[in-house]
Amino acid sequence: MTPKSSRSTLQRAADRGPERAPGRDRAVSTDLNDMTGTEIVDLRSDTVTRPSPGMRQAIAEAEVGDDVLGDDPTVKVLQARLAELLGMEASLFFPSGTQANQAGILLSTQRGTEAICEGNAHVYHYEFAGAAAWSGVQLRAVPTEDGVLTAELARPHIRPESPHLMRTSAICAENTHNMAGGKVMPLEVLRGLRGLADEHGMSLHLDGARLWNAAAATGTSAAEFAALADTVMVCFSKGLGAPIGSALAGTAEAIGRAHEWRKRLGGGMRQVGILAAAGLYALEHNLPRIGEDHDRAKRLAEFVDGLDGFHMIAPDTNIVMIDIERDDLTPADAVSFLEERGVWLLAPGPRRLRAVTHLDVDDAGIERASAAFEELAKR
Repeated sequence: MTPKSSRSTLQRAADRGPERAPGRDRAVSTDLNDMTGTEIVDLRSDTVTRPSPGMRQAIAEAEVGDDVLGDDPTVKVLQARLAELLGMEASLFFPSGTQANQAGILLSTQRGTEAICEGNAHVYHYEFAGAAAWSGVQLRAVPTEDGVLTAELARPHIRPESPHLMRTSAICAENTHNMAGGKVMPLEVLRGLRGLADEHGMSLHLDGARLWNAAAATGTSAAEFAALADTVMVCFSKGLGAPIGSALAGTAEAIGRAHEWRKRLGGGMRQVGILAAAGLYALEHNLPRIGEDHDRAKRLAEFVDGLDGFHMIAPDTNIVMIDIERDDLTPADAVSFLEERGVWLLAPGPRRLRAVTHLDVDDAGIERASAAFEELAKR
């Protein structure tokens, strides 16, 4: 039940309305990263957002307690709200998506077994061999053309029962898929993985760091996606504008064990209601507008795709992968050129750039980025 003091704090935040701040209708200010004296359009990731005044006020007014002792009322509100949104019995707040993912793998597997994931999955490339280090699990990466791991692609990689082979204990899915350009895993594909897991007595963990984007892009609720997984991780700091925080959701029994693993992994936090308040504010004010990021990503992609020397696949959500087709231009040179013009992005591959839209990049920011790319194409 929501404590009265927490409810009044949340109501005060709600009364302030959708987050808007002086200059929030422009690209991110360079007050902390002053390079050119102009405003920066930061497209490196949707993790670069800064808390708005409304979110900061919610943080300042948060009712707190010692969460390790189970006393933080704002954390309890957030965990209950998230479980409700995902249609799960319970959820647990974590400091990072990586730690929450690793807890999910710990719950889903047994030491000395193997888990299947897509070939460019976050858990495979960007979590520092956590599955091997913490769970004693080998990840088997399945190559795909578009980042979508289907049951048909995964099936041949399930180990047959044998005294000479390790057992396949879980499937790790990712929705949306980061390195596939924010690709959505459709509900029917996830349903196929669920059936495959059930057929072989395996668990299904869902890395839903950007599950909110998948839901907004398809009109399928986050709960419908989550219902097909045993455990699901979601982030508040990707696309929702919170400064930190992720969560793991599942059955009450699984989340009870996740408490133990979070403690063992060093993720116990004390008066963490100040961060939970940011997550609650994000769910209330920033989740409903996430489709705006998708629209801006599509506009940027369409513009850059029309320039000589660049190509991309139309983005599903808020991540734009831009392939350089010119032999005389490297991603590093492109990043440097654009940076000088106040547009920041990353180069995740030998011929690829990545731009990610978020709530700190508005229409004017997309226009500035497009103009910078047009200038780059004429170089």
